[in-house]
Amino acid sequence: MSFFPKISFQHEVEEYLTKVFRNNELITALGTQEVESKYQSLLSHLSHPPGFTTVRVNTHLASVKHVKKLLFEEMQKQFKGLCVPVLEHPKLQDILLIPVIGPRRDLKKHASEVIVGAHCGYAVLRGAHVYVPGIISTSRFMKAGDLVSVYSDIEGKCKRGAKEFEGVKVFLGNGISELSRSEIFSSSGPLNGMGVKMIEPVYLSPSFDNVLPSHLFLQNLPSVVVSHILNPQPGERILDMCAAPGGKTTHLATLMHDQGEVIAMDKIAKKVKKIKQNAESLQLNCIKAFCYDGTKALSVEKREDEQEGPPFLPESFDRILLDAPCSGMGQRPNMAYSSTLKEVTSYQPLQRKLFTVAVKLLKPGGVLVYSTCTITLSENEEQVAWALKTFPCLQLQPQEPHIGGEGMRGAGLSLDQLKLLQRFDPSAATLQGMDINSLQGSREDDLISLANKDCIGFFIARFIKSNSK
Repeated sequence: MSFFPKISFQHEVEEYLTKVFRNNELITALGTQEVESKYQSLLSHLSHPPGFTTVRVNTHLASVKHVKKLLFEEMQKQFKGLCVPVLEHPKLQDILLIPVIGPRRDLKKHASEVIVGAHCGYAVLRGAHVYVPGIISTSRFMKAGDLVSVYSDIEGKCKRGAKEFEGVKVFLGNGISELSRSEIFSSSGPLNGMGVKMIEPVYLSPSFDNVLPSHLFLQNLPSVVVSHILNPQPGERILDMCAAPGGKTTHLATLMHDQGEVIAMDKIAKKVKKIKQNAESLQLNCIKAFCYDGTKALSVEKREDEQEGPPFLPESFDRILLDAPCSGMGQRPNMAYSSTLKEVTSYQPLQRKLFTVAVKLLKPGGVLVYSTCTITLSENEEQVAWALKTFPCLQLQPQEPHIGGEGMRGAGLSLDQLKLLQRFDPSAATLQGMDINSLQGSREDDLISLANKDCIGFFIARFIKSNSK
């Protein structure tokens, strides 16, 4: 049952998506009614947070059992004795799952209001407190220590520093202001730090601010699956082509027991710095991060300087992860998707440029995993169809573990090929909400099954490059 309105798109993007999810292949296979029902369910799911918080344990430093115990103790403190379980996953043995409690419909709203930007709002719905940079507006006389209701300006219409806002806003819960209005908006005021401590969020998830930073990494479930599917081995040379912020990079290094070499690239310097910080925090030494454009990472001739960074010679890597830049439509929660159709359709050519470089950099017999966090056909199944046609040396491979659904019809792939793909489709779960009573009556198997479905939208394909030239 929906708590928030369905995700909204610009008109031309909505028209584009409607054609994608009502394509002829789908309608022939499932019927118009089923296709429409699934599409509407997807739009509702996208505006709500996933039903579970997923954390990956840094098994390089500690066992899952040990971290599970520490995390459970931390949650007891945060939730003041409320008993929310921490679950292990039978197929992903380095993650812990925490059910999200909510939506809580009985929260009382306060007269004093804080309006936050959409991205800040989405973070709050996934367990974060409100930090000063995310605050756009507060009530006129708000003081430090006031009880406040926090709302998200999902359409980006509120003016910074406004004393009231009558536009579209979504209630996120209640908190205690850490600062007064004048401190937040004064010209010399704090530009970061906590602005509102959330005490009654609509969705109750643990906050991970400085919680076991060297032991845990907050990651979406499908993002963890990707690294297992690449399955890097100790001693191999791995390339993570579009690596920021480093969640998958550090996971690959951990799976290799920090033995071998993981080259991480991103073209934005600030993001590369973040990868290095994450590697350092998790105490992983086999990661080398470079600020470089992946489309230019192929070198035609051997260089004199013996430099270890990009560009690289052909056939330099045992395995390559291309977690490609994408339209990001699978991210949750998102109530108002702001990109234009031109922006959405700009990703396919960029992904193909990166993919072409990846195929050339991969050794014969090597594995290439392609993934996105979006729901379109053009960036997912259509890219697979194009890759198989363009590169006869590539073959689709089965994925282990296979936790999501199969690929979506509409790109002309055979049923056997679709079964080799993995598409995490949030509409596969029922939008049901969770309270303490229903949680305590649930079997662990059922909760794990729900966590596998009620996650972000995501796509994974695994290829092997044949030995013949």
